Amino acid sequence: MRKKLSKIMLCAVLAGTMLFTGCGSSESKKEDSKDVATTEDNSLQKVKDAGKLILGLDATFKPMGYTDENDEIVGFDIDVAEEVCKRMGVELVKEPINWDTKEQDLNVGKIDCIWNGMSVNPSRQEAMNLSEAYMENEMVFVVTGKSEVTGMADLADKNIAVQNGSTAQDILEASEVGKTCTITTIATNVEALQQLELNLVDAVFLDSVVANYEITESGKDYKVLEEGLEKEEYAIGFRKGDQKLRDEVQKILSEMKADGSLGEISTKWFGSDVTTVK
Repeated sequence: MRKKLSKIMLCAVLAGTMLFTGCGSSESKKEDSKDVATTEDNSLQKVKDAGKLILGLDATFKPMGYTDENDEIVGFDIDVAEEVCKRMGVELVKEPINWDTKEQDLNVGKIDCIWNGMSVNPSRQEAMNLSEAYMENEMVFVVTGKSEVTGMADLADKNIAVQNGSTAQDILEASEVGKTCTITTIATNVEALQQLELNLVDAVFLDSVVANYEITESGKDYKVLEEGLEKEEYAIGFRKGDQKLRDEVQKILSEMKADGSLGEISTKWFGSDVTTVK
């Protein structure tokens, strides 16, 4: 009788253990399902549901994206983004941001992308999900027309302005020139060029796209040194997990390249199709 009772109790314990284990397995599966749901990429659908794509930019970066005399944000990147949004069926919202904190604005959801002549570098590739490059660029030195500086050798011990938080700053600080000069960080390239005009700095180190546009449009007595430091490429930055949104924008850019509309926008701003989209 005692043996039978012991067997009955043992069976009950085993049954309870199996039931508990089964429940635990079920709960574990539920948790796993939650994890899958949490990591699901709904970036494209989120933009479509909201009916808008929020583009973050430094609104002084001519001619890529800047505020004109009518207080409107215009530029090459803006025209391209407008056409991309039109084809996506959403509105483009232009959100000026502090370039030095652009990654934070992107990660907290203040903006959906950074699209403003943003140069590609390893740290940005690590921090963001970048599009394919859509334009090439070169980093150059600008001085006044009256400056005695004719090449990089003359920049030793000079005061060079550069935009804070830019790849230009990183490149200059790591260069041989940067080790021999004083580097002054400025919030925007426009302000840096103003400092140059007032003779508060000896040179400005910035994107050739910006430098050439500023010189052409302003008519001011600036000159670009023939020697630069490094060539770069521009790309659009998305959040790391936003692959579907990134791929949709990339697909539309390729379609625009194929049908000629991207070339038309480029010709409007640069005189020819300088884009490298495939």
